[in-house]
Order: sequence, then C-alpha cells, then structure tokens
Amino acid sequence: MLAWKIRQSTEVEKLYIAPGNGGTANLGTNIEIDWKNLSEITTFIKSMNIDMLVIGPEAPLVDGLVDRLQSAPSLDSLLIIGPRQAAARLEGSKAFAKAFMDKYGIPTAKYRSFNQSQLNSAIDYIQSQPSPYVLKADGLAAGKGVLIVTDQNEAIQEAKAILDGKFGEAGNTLVIESFLEGLEFSVFALCAGREYVLLPVAKDYKRIGEGDSGLNTGGMGAVSPVPGITKDIIKKVERKVLEPTLKGLEIEGAPYSGFLFLGLILVNNEPFVIEYNCRLGDPETQVVLPRIQGDFVNLLKSSATQNLAGSKIEISSESAVCTILASEGYPVAYEKGKEIRLPEDSSIAIFAHAGTKKEGSRLFTSGGRVMGSIGLHQDPKEAKLRSQKGAMQVQFEGKYFRSDIGFDLGI
Repeated sequence: MLAWKIRQSTEVEKLYIAPGNGGTANLGTNIEIDWKNLSEITTFIKSMNIDMLVIGPEAPLVDGLVDRLQSAPSLDSLLIIGPRQAAARLEGSKAFAKAFMDKYGIPTAKYRSFNQSQLNSAIDYIQSQPSPYVLKADGLAAGKGVLIVTDQNEAIQEAKAILDGKFGEAGNTLVIESFLEGLEFSVFALCAGREYVLLPVAKDYKRIGEGDSGLNTGGMGAVSPVPGITKDIIKKVERKVLEPTLKGLEIEGAPYSGFLFLGLILVNNEPFVIEYNCRLGDPETQVVLPRIQGDFVNLLKSSATQNLAGSKIEISSESAVCTILASEGYPVAYEKGKEIRLPEDSSIAIFAHAGTKKEGSRLFTSGGRVMGSIGLHQDPKEAKLRSQKGAMQVQFEGKYFRSDIGFDLGI
C-alpha cells in the first residue's frame, strides 16, 4: 500500500520495491536485495541514483539499518524515512517500552517483566493477579507474540512456553500485563523530533474468527475513521501520549524520525498505550493511506529533512474499510501457490497485495495474508459493503475472510 500511495506522487520518476509482490510489480520494479548487506544496498542506491528510501518493515529498523545507512559517507544526501535503532526500541522491546512509559508518565497497563531465570517469579506474579492475563514476548514476533488467557493454569503454561522458546529469541524476556477493557484504536504520526503530523485514526481486527474469536493474526481487517474516537480524545492522545513520547525520546538522546504507531485502548474515556510500532501498521495502512489527500511524498520529504513544522495534511471525509483475504489454515499452517483470479472490473474496491507473486501473467498466493480489499464511501456501511464485494470477487482455492469487520462499531 505504501508503494501504491508513493506511486501517485508527481515527484516520483522511478520506484523500486524490495522484495515486492505481485501487485507492486505493476507500480514499479521489484528487486531482490538483502537488507542486512550494507554494501549491496549502498551499491544499488548509488547506481540507481535513488534520492529517498522508505523503510516499511520493523525488523530492519530495530536492527539499526537507518544508523548504518546514515553513517555511510557515500549516502549523505539520501533521505531516509524511519527511526534510528535507539528510537525503534519502542517496538523492538516491549519491556523497554513499558519502562519508558513508566519513566515519562505515559498511561499504560500495570506490568512486570521476567527473564528466563525468573520463571518462578513469573508464576507467582500470575497467581497474584486477576484474570484475564496478558502475556507478551518482549521482542519481534510478527504480530503473534501476544496472548490473552483467562485460565490461570493455562497462563502459567504459556508463560513457561514463551520463556522456553515458543517465540524464539523474542521470548527471552516475558512481559505480563494487566488486562484493560475498552475500545481499541490506532493513532499514526509522521514525526521529526518533537514535530509531527497526525494521519487518519484507524482500528484493526487481529483475531482470525468472526466476532473477534480464535487466534491472533497479523490483522484480518481495519476501519478508518473510528466511530467514537472524537477530536477531544485525539487531543488527549497528543497531550498524554504522543508529545510525552517524543519529548522523552529526545531526552534519552534518541529523537524520533519517521512513522510512529500508537496502539491504544480507551478506558473510561482515557487513552492507554497497548503498544508502540516504529512504522505504519498493517492492515491499518490499507485504510489510512487511501484517506490522505495531496502529495504524500512531499510530506515524507518534510519528515526526512526535519522540516515538519507548519506542514498540513488533508484527510478525506470518506470512510475506508479493509477486509483481508487469507489462505485457509492461517495463522498456523497453510498452502501456497494457489492461482488468484482478480475480477475484470475492479472499480468496486482497491486491492492491496500482500502474499502474492507473479509468474508471467499469472498471479499466485505466496503467504498467509494474501491481499486486502478496501472499500471507500462517505457512508461507512457502504464502504464495508464495497470491501466485502471486492473480497467475494477475488477467487483462489482456500480463500478465507471475515465478514464482520467493523461489527463492534455499528458498521
């Protein structure tokens, strides 16, 4: 979806996407490149006279790719969208993020962190807390490292499993949080130090099943705007969460640049932080970007050059609803290589590719979440209807999607 939005800019002459998918192949040039190989990246950037680099996924940011690129003397004029490693720790370590919020008075759930030698303490803590229990692997786990468990014995077993490697190195530290109940929503900001521009607010749906049942996934759909999230609530988010976060990072010597995602929950009309992401979230991006009007690349330039002060953003009054088409069996086990047939008339929805690949003129599945179907309309119910119609028109073996995106919002 980032490539789709960037491609619309009159500023863009050539667009390269790494690694890309079957949809981005129609927007620019897909390239295979190892983001861990600095020499390979710098050679490509120089040879193609690339002016701007937008880093989408979290792993390169948490690993410090921005730091390495900014230290390369041959790339001193390259504009980079994304935070440096010290700031990206907000997503890379949930224990760090919770301690940071405690230090700077940012509202979040009560918690404790435990390492692999503290299993007994973790068990004692679970036994001292009321149900439900929120268990989080500290590091990156592809959106699947969070468990909400109601049974105490099950919570203890899951805590053991996480510290024993259920999520690999991401679970070397376990965070146990108090459960908060309320309306979840996501706020996005494009930042340059303490300056920022707010993007459209959104809400995503993580559970695989209808009515928010079953396993957590990377996201099965999203809605923007979010009914019930008023301008007054957004002002609270700015004052109590976003601005203290940017100020705190600056004090810590890690000023923030790029996209900052605030995963929030509204409890008694007050916002609490569930998580930070150091990037645009998915599938929220698929309903956020279509609502942004004007030249998106100019906005990115302002962030990269630390010149966001006075920047404005126009947001469409239309509602956007995204329905994710997934492969049967996701998020556990699923087959790839199923041929995809897109509708001849795709005007009903925007199709944002994810786990797709092109072989000649044919399109095949290559991941668990295959693509998003995005409907736009002034009436959110009509936007949902268009999203669902688009999802029904796409055909591939084992296709699965939720039909109730927005169900809790009256959509």
